[in-house]
Amino acid sequence: MNKSQRRMLEGTEKHRTGRVEGEIHYLLSFEEKLLHAISTRAPLPKILNGICSALDCQIGKVISLISVTAEDACEFAPIAMEAALFGLHTFHSERVIAPDNEVLGSLEMYCCVPRCPAPREFQLIQRAVCLAAIAIKLENEGYSQCNPGRLKNRPGPGSILNWPVLMN
Repeated sequence: MNKSQRRMLEGTEKHRTGRVEGEIHYLLSFEEKLLHAISTRAPLPKILNGICSALDCQIGKVISLISVTAEDACEFAPIAMEAALFGLHTFHSERVIAPDNEVLGSLEMYCCVPRCPAPREFQLIQRAVCLAAIAIKLENEGYSQCNPGRLKNRPGPGSILNWPVLMN
């Protein structure tokens, strides 16, 4: 390998490293904004929309939807059929679950080409699901405090702060 090829390879590596560092910085700043919105009890639809927007931006060429309750999950069947009419394929589907295994909702993602998430994308999805779980759980707890008889056997607000949030 001659000097010019070596310099070109080194420049490519620096560009790639800079791009990855930029993506990590962007993701962490966006995650910080979402955590702030969750902690200040911003409206749940705004938080979930922010999570979906972050996923759509970071992964690219995907459309994300988060349903809030298990009952809404049955509404995804017609959405999936409509998505197929527009040439979209199911990219990923996952339940949003609290640490106590309570189903809080679900995440559905659609893509313009049939494929599965890459490991890096899967990690982003897991972080998004964790943020959604925290936001939904806090919303449910806030509602149960207003209507004590509606939701029972829920952990107190302090327990959510002990959930593992990956900051890789």
